[in-house]
Amino acid sequence: MEKITSRENAKIKYACRLASSGAFRRSEGKFLAEGRKLCPELCRGAALETLFCTEAALEKCPELAGLPGEHYLVEDHVADKLADVGTHQGVFGIFRTPVHTLDETKTGGRYLALEQDPGNVGTLLRSAAAFGFDGVLLSDGCASVFAPKTLRASMGAAVRVPVMEVGAMPAAIAALRAKNITCLAAALYQSQPLSAARPGYPGGVCVVIGSEGQGLTEETIAACSGTVRIPMTDRLESLNAGIAGSILLWHFREESL
Repeated sequence: MEKITSRENAKIKYACRLASSGAFRRSEGKFLAEGRKLCPELCRGAALETLFCTEAALEKCPELAGLPGEHYLVEDHVADKLADVGTHQGVFGIFRTPVHTLDETKTGGRYLALEQDPGNVGTLLRSAAAFGFDGVLLSDGCASVFAPKTLRASMGAAVRVPVMEVGAMPAAIAALRAKNITCLAAALYQSQPLSAARPGYPGGVCVVIGSEGQGLTEETIAACSGTVRIPMTDRLESLNAGIAGSILLWHFREESL
């Protein structure tokens, strides 16, 4: 296995650029992930092209040698440059980004739609996978699913659930409703309580969530089939987007769970 000893190595610079730039990730169709558990987990839904690992990491996890792609040993100071966090595990992988489109949505499916960069995107992806959802739609401006922080939070769910970048959300909602999918916007005001939105929509359902600060745009709310809210006491006005979204996803989970 070839060893990389310089932080200025072209492959290392390329990997670092994938980690730091969303525009570069999109143009290259690749992303960088790190972690002894995360990299093998991502191999279940994304193609691994290049694996970097330290000797210590390979000794702890010899099964890493069986992963696909090109493999390189890196010295600790090189691994430090690749790392997004201060304390790392010495394992990094460059993966090809899975591509999914709105055409893959189907009548009867369950979907999550995120607009205006809601917090905790990784957490919501993880919840969508846990509760059997068929896909996640991201509007323009949402956090990159394949940014290092989001990947860690999603624990591999970023490649377990199809993620679709759909541009303007109102148009995407219209496309879902044309397939008889009921689209429900999470909104605090002029909305029905969640208990009134019973699971079991025959055409499928899409839960639409916006940012904690601004919520959904008026255009997106108007495009939806209806609105829902989570009943709460008057001690708080709203929940964290990751928590609220997870409650909604649980409510509309697969009936077999």
